[in-house]
Amino acid sequence: RGKAISLRGRRQLKSLSDMLKGKQGRFRRNLLGKRVDYSGRSVIVVGPQLKLYQCGLPKRMALELFRPFVMHKLVEYSHAINVKGAKRLIERETPEVWEVLEEVIQTRPVLLNRAPTLHRLGIQAFEPILVEGSAIHLHPLVCSAFNADFDGDQMAVHLPLSEAAVREARELMLSSHNLLRPANGEPEVGPSKDMVLGCYYLTMEQGTVKGDGMVFASADEVELAYSLHVVDIHARIKYVNHKDGNGELIDTTVGRVLFNAALPDTVPFVNRVLDKNGLKEVVADCYDRLGVDDTGEVVDAIKDIGFKYAMQSGTTIAIDDIRVPEEKDEILERVNDQVLEVEEQYRRGLITDSERYMMTVDLWTDATDQVTDAVARELDPNSSLGIMVNSGSSKGGLTPIRQLAGMRGLMADPSGRIMSLPIRSNFREGLTSLEFFISTHGARKGQADTALRTADAGYLTRRLVDVAQDVIVNAEDCGTTQGIWIDRASSKEAGETLGERIYGRYSAAPMVDPITGEVLVENNTFIDKASADRVENCRYYRARTSVMDPETNEPLAQKGDLVSAENVERLRRINGETATADLIEEVSLDRVYVRSALTCSMRHGMCQHCYGLDLARNELVKLGAAVGIVAAQSIGEPGTQLTLRTFHTGGVAGAGDITQGLPRVQELFESRVPRGEAVIADMSGTVSIRSEGDQRVVDVTDVTVRRATHDVPEGYEIVVGQGDQVERGQAMAISDEGEPLVSKATGTVAIDGQRIVVTLQEIVQHSYDIPATARLRVADGDDIQAGQQITEGVKNPHEILQIMGLEAVREYLVLEIQKVYRSQGVNINDKHIEVVVRQMLRRVQVVDSGDTTILPGELVDRLDFEKANQEMVEAGQEPAQGEPVVLGITKAALSTESFLSAASFQYTISVLAEAAVEGKVDDLRGLKESVLIGKLIPAGTGFRTEEELAAKQAEQQAEDMFEPLSADLLDDYGEGLLSLDPDEELDALDQAFRAKSGGALPRLQMPDALDES
Repeated sequence: RGKAISLRGRRQLKSLSDMLKGKQGRFRRNLLGKRVDYSGRSVIVVGPQLKLYQCGLPKRMALELFRPFVMHKLVEYSHAINVKGAKRLIERETPEVWEVLEEVIQTRPVLLNRAPTLHRLGIQAFEPILVEGSAIHLHPLVCSAFNADFDGDQMAVHLPLSEAAVREARELMLSSHNLLRPANGEPEVGPSKDMVLGCYYLTMEQGTVKGDGMVFASADEVELAYSLHVVDIHARIKYVNHKDGNGELIDTTVGRVLFNAALPDTVPFVNRVLDKNGLKEVVADCYDRLGVDDTGEVVDAIKDIGFKYAMQSGTTIAIDDIRVPEEKDEILERVNDQVLEVEEQYRRGLITDSERYMMTVDLWTDATDQVTDAVARELDPNSSLGIMVNSGSSKGGLTPIRQLAGMRGLMADPSGRIMSLPIRSNFREGLTSLEFFISTHGARKGQADTALRTADAGYLTRRLVDVAQDVIVNAEDCGTTQGIWIDRASSKEAGETLGERIYGRYSAAPMVDPITGEVLVENNTFIDKASADRVENCRYYRARTSVMDPETNEPLAQKGDLVSAENVERLRRINGETATADLIEEVSLDRVYVRSALTCSMRHGMCQHCYGLDLARNELVKLGAAVGIVAAQSIGEPGTQLTLRTFHTGGVAGAGDITQGLPRVQELFESRVPRGEAVIADMSGTVSIRSEGDQRVVDVTDVTVRRATHDVPEGYEIVVGQGDQVERGQAMAISDEGEPLVSKATGTVAIDGQRIVVTLQEIVQHSYDIPATARLRVADGDDIQAGQQITEGVKNPHEILQIMGLEAVREYLVLEIQKVYRSQGVNINDKHIEVVVRQMLRRVQVVDSGDTTILPGELVDRLDFEKANQEMVEAGQEPAQGEPVVLGITKAALSTESFLSAASFQYTISVLAEAAVEGKVDDLRGLKESVLIGKLIPAGTGFRTEEELAAKQAEQQAEDMFEPLSADLLDDYGEGLLSLDPDEELDALDQAFRAKSGGALPRLQMPDALDES
């Protein structure tokens, strides 16, 4: 009766459903999560001497992992007579065992994995090298991919056993093949921390040093002079540059020549100071020029040079390097006086408490910024501290220095509200006891937040994987003509150029130069770097009026003439932005129509043209790529970097307190009604604001004026007066001879001589109640468009869908999710978010079933719905009516067609019960279903095209047909065929054997003439 049966001690017994559901249930524990043999785990230490594709494996661990292979070789080389003898040798660890092990480990790579595996770079293959001790040695450059550090982290080692597994590990998973991040295509393997410091130190310039002004003919000469201490590493020298082919004399430094010696000859001479971003650009450039394998060698060389010169630089830090700026006291005193003034205003009742709070917080924030600027000015760029900050080798840039030398600034209390009492001291001077206690809030909250955030981000990733796991690239082109518009304005808002955003996509319409009419990109063409640059640079400047040269005062251009970019830049510099904008208009290819994951019309999975570039491989995505999983990982992996709750500045919740960070991402993906929801206009019109008691009401009025004009013929007498109301069909002028003149419309009469105008005003008005706490975005008399916000806050995606349609809600979701990640400095390519948003918008809710078999209220796939309706229209029957819906990712994952995938996600019991009642069939199209029943996943190397699958199915059917027949019977049949006279009827033989086999023989399709074969 709804109570679980319990043993004594009141502990509930584990029911059948308990065995299936949850993390410890059959689905998630045994079917989706497997334990493996041939694995080990140990602590990791850094291995700076390794190559990028190598890892150090402890000898004993390697021996245990490769045991069966070592035993096989020992017997093969006659070191042992049989397996038992080989086992004994291994236990004794004789010298020949180690010799054989050295040979065996070269036959296969090992897989290294660090938990949590947040994206696919969390498990990579390496060639093992035997090392002493018990720790695994890890290459320093792959740490960022694993998010590993050497403070006690552990990693697991796995051994691929089958030939296919070894081949996949070598070709697909080797660390030197995985240099780019799948999330954005940027280099994942690149110098960081000490390596950046070393390269920055090597390429920077300092004041006058030994050897300034010397001239060198080659890199060897420079190296020799440096090693003999003739020149300083920062000496400014003249150097004959052989790299770019022309051998010209360039101004550079000794360090830069040494750095460039490590780069291949095909890479141009890098003649600038290299900080973290500069090095990233160098690595990305190498990747474009050299491809995967050579870039691996380049980053290894940069790593070695970075470590070497970081050590030689002797960069260190002492307390006296931290200089507190002198103007700090003066800034604090000034702001303190302003804060006291605000307090005084509050005491006199001139401002409210919340206004006082806001003003105080603003003043202290401003003070902190001023002190930070002073610290930055005080910092010597050539000092150890300056080098650490400017090179990008230390975390956080100036922020830690601000706390060391400036002031710690404002802190948050446990609820996240900023306290109006700042910490004025810094760590150099030391904190007072009160300041110390105020600081502890923030520190504890930070720790708690990190712990909570990790779990939240993990759960978000799991939901994303579940909703997108069956999105696999399984066709070249779905043939859709649809796409999305990408424009310059929204790209700029997103902090990218138009060219960057369209790179790697296919065009959905030709891209045409607006001035010359030249087609820059044809329809349905891949947009490579060159095409993207052409579109980006397709901008002209045209004179609105005649323009004079500001320097020479001579005519520069007549109205309508094109002006060069250099001249425009000069005008902006001299006249200012606004004045130049009045003179010159920009004419550019402003928006382009491209293919997108959002509009792919594949019923299952996705096509290559709608997805475009595979960012991790920098080439067109291959058939069988599991793009859904990659998208989920790319969005989920940086989730831990998003803030859990940002500081909110007190006051009433809902006013300025919008959800941000991870909760905002979840809110969007789950398509919940947002906190602090904005009121949206559902029609266009004019705004008027009125009060009803405490409530404010915004009316949006749309007035449509229709006029009907009637010319009165000669001899007619007008029988209506000015301003009269008339109905449609009412007589307005009569005559004895003809028919009366009747009104064509209902409305008000206006008489103008022999003409009558009937005017009808249609007034549509919608009223919106505005909550007391909400801030209005519109003023009285404003004109407003449908879908525009009336109040501050966040739009509700469901409302956008109803008012503005599918395209608008797609664009809104992608841009809003991007906004959260960008605010935290996380770069994710749009296409990953598009893949997930497409899954959220796949369903249509049926309102009226028409003549179809779909039930009202049912959620059906949009493509199935359109197909069913098309069939109805062709048959001359009534199609179904439906409206698109936004499903949150949890609901979308549960409404998948595969019941196995849904059951292994959430609500296991109800999903299985429903599937049983409906007699559902699972086609095993996705990855989870295949893993659950233990077959290879239909992605990557396990992918098969529809044709291959059909052929295999036919083969299987043929085998099933012949199985019941005995071999003798088939032999007889074959002989009978050969002895046939071609003229003889085949049917006779066929029937005879059919009778013999008890009717089990299939009807064979015989060729017209049978030859001996």
